[in-house]
Amino acid sequence: MIPTPRRGRRALVAATLAATTALVGLVAAMPAQAAAGTLGAAAAQSGRYYGAAIGADRLGETSFTSLTNREFNMITAVNEMKWDATEPNQNSFSYGRGDQIVNWARNNGKQVRGHALLWHNQMPGWAKNLSGSALRNAAINHVTKVATYYKGKIHSWDVVNEAFADDGRGSRRDSSLQRTGNDWIEAAFRAARNADPNAKLCYNDYNTDGINAKSTGVYNMVKDFKARGVPIDCVGFQSHLGTSLQSDYQANLQRFSDLGVEVQITELDIQQGGNQANMYAAVTKACLAVSRCKGITVWGVRDTDSWRTGANPLLFDGSGNKKAAYTSTLNALNAGGSTNPTTPPPSNGGSIDTNAWYVLVNRNSGKALDVYNLSTADGAPIKQWSRNNGNQQQWQFTDSGNGYYQVKSRLSGKVLDVTAKSTADGAIIEQWTDNDGANQQFSIQTIDGYIQLIARNSGKAVEVQGASTVDGGNVVQYSDWNGTNQQWQLVKIG
Repeated sequence: MIPTPRRGRRALVAATLAATTALVGLVAAMPAQAAAGTLGAAAAQSGRYYGAAIGADRLGETSFTSLTNREFNMITAVNEMKWDATEPNQNSFSYGRGDQIVNWARNNGKQVRGHALLWHNQMPGWAKNLSGSALRNAAINHVTKVATYYKGKIHSWDVVNEAFADDGRGSRRDSSLQRTGNDWIEAAFRAARNADPNAKLCYNDYNTDGINAKSTGVYNMVKDFKARGVPIDCVGFQSHLGTSLQSDYQANLQRFSDLGVEVQITELDIQQGGNQANMYAAVTKACLAVSRCKGITVWGVRDTDSWRTGANPLLFDGSGNKKAAYTSTLNALNAGGSTNPTTPPPSNGGSIDTNAWYVLVNRNSGKALDVYNLSTADGAPIKQWSRNNGNQQQWQFTDSGNGYYQVKSRLSGKVLDVTAKSTADGAIIEQWTDNDGANQQFSIQTIDGYIQLIARNSGKAVEVQGASTVDGGNVVQYSDWNGTNQQWQLVKIG
């Protein structure tokens, strides 16, 4: 991988619901959803994201931001969150450029991948002059400070980037960081978890796209980390590809997934040629075929934004026009299905009746989603309560477009809201006056005839906290793990 000169380096699901009339009476019947028209919306139909890496210098370009906002639902900073950018002088942190990207993304209802906390390249000059324990301490301090600063705003962090060598033996890269001790990667992951318990922690590398010595070295490290309880949640596969795709690309993703970690395609770009469109489709299909492959990020938006000068490796040409590779990718995403890939689709379907009122009954407790104490005030908490079909337990779905819904209380006229636009596990669900915010919009997944509500702002599921079965149990958001306390039965009232 070319170092410094390279300037480029959850879960919407279509609204399909199952009818469970034998148990709950009338439930909405649903027809198949039309194909989504953008990459982000199409990926979200299967509970995934489709993202792009952008630079802060592009945010003043209206045509660029309009295109990026339309097509993508995950954003990565190209350079603005790396060590040299965020800590140019020791213990003197500079977040301005990173904040521009994070704030733009979140203000437009998108999630953010953090890239990258530690990398042997693009280290600030002062860090390059350190070694041994001084460098180790500085590195861990950097991880802690930056991850703490962005706590609650990051979906996934590339905690360590490119720490394995291209020596054909699966060895660690000889770098100043490696020379601080072989446990430096583990120490970085532990520090990141302590700083931000809710962000997904990833190891990210290139030339690991097929099964080879390098990817096996990474695999063995991840397997060891999982066995010893080192906090690692995901592995990133950069996928800077030429004109052919490894035949074992999908099998490689699957073997990492089988270790119990997510896999993410983090920096995808593919050299233009007669096979580019087919390769983009093949990569997309490989991700869709692996249940724990949660998303794809392309390393740039237009060919002119790419670090691979002359390769034209992205989905849009320099003028922002869709290429054949865009169409093949969108078609593959839409063909991937409209239900979570880890669960079968419902046996019958139809659309949500946006004129009807529903009671939402938790699968785990059998209790209903309820506005606590019959409140009509902003900020009133949502609880579970024994079902009584009262107005405080009746909800109407309002179509927000692109497969998202707002969920409105019949009692108060207010909508479900993730408090303070939080992206953290455990953030409370409350009611609030409708402001059409991303924290008030939810996509719908189906599991065995039940639904999950996935917050657009955070990508997390609405659940009964702690799998409580008592009246008054808190309703919060939490990372989607398909728990029965995250599943709701829709009972149509009228």
